[in-house]
Amino acid sequence: MITVVIIGSGNVATHLCTAFRNSTGVRVIQTFNRKNKAIGTIPVTDDYALLRLADLYIIAVSDDAIAEVSQQLPFTGRLVVHTSGSVALEELHSGNRKGVFYPLQSFSMNKTVNFADIPLCIEAADESDTVFLKTVAGSISDHVHPVDSDQRRSLHLSAVFVNNFTNYMYTIGHELCKENRLPFDLLRPLIRETAAKIEDVSPEEAQTGPARRHDESTIRKHLDLLKPHPGYEDIYRLLSKNIREMYPEQE
Repeated sequence: MITVVIIGSGNVATHLCTAFRNSTGVRVIQTFNRKNKAIGTIPVTDDYALLRLADLYIIAVSDDAIAEVSQQLPFTGRLVVHTSGSVALEELHSGNRKGVFYPLQSFSMNKTVNFADIPLCIEAADESDTVFLKTVAGSISDHVHPVDSDQRRSLHLSAVFVNNFTNYMYTIGHELCKENRLPFDLLRPLIRETAAKIEDVSPEEAQTGPARRHDESTIRKHLDLLKPHPGYEDIYRLLSKNIREMYPEQE
């Protein structure tokens, strides 16, 4: 049985604990966080000196805390990984073996996820540790991908566009519906269809809308409607401009 200690108590740490609880080959034997906040029934400590010996230590904290936490670990020579998409492998303290265990998903505390479907991107400084991380990752995910730090940073950037920025577009749509006394539920089938479409065709092929068609009349009408929201108007102008440039008007 592979033993794991998870450092952190946020969304990623909580979902990892849940995923490993359903694993037959990996067991979380302890969690650590400064608030001494337990995750389920797993033993917890807020004292670095009381960290148990384990095969793997997973640092699941905010990006700017990863280096500091890795420096506080009271041992050397152990395999220590972080879960960030944008922090380089080298930022972990050199006293321990280094790795990355990055689940490519957006986590919310009370939203259940199927970890088997989540891509897990792994990286390690040593080849034998890479093999070990493949085993650990494979115990909870069907999609394990060795990815180096440069690739992972680009992947994280891509994820910001398709997830965080897309969700902000939903927020704008929600606000505009609310202002005009329209239920946001009217847009949910469109959102689902847009997401489903790229299972079969590329995003470039799936693009539709007035900017794609170079429908300047409709674009002007939309911009007029957005005048009370100059920030939204700026976003609409920029995105429409980029889409028009990507799809030149056909003669």
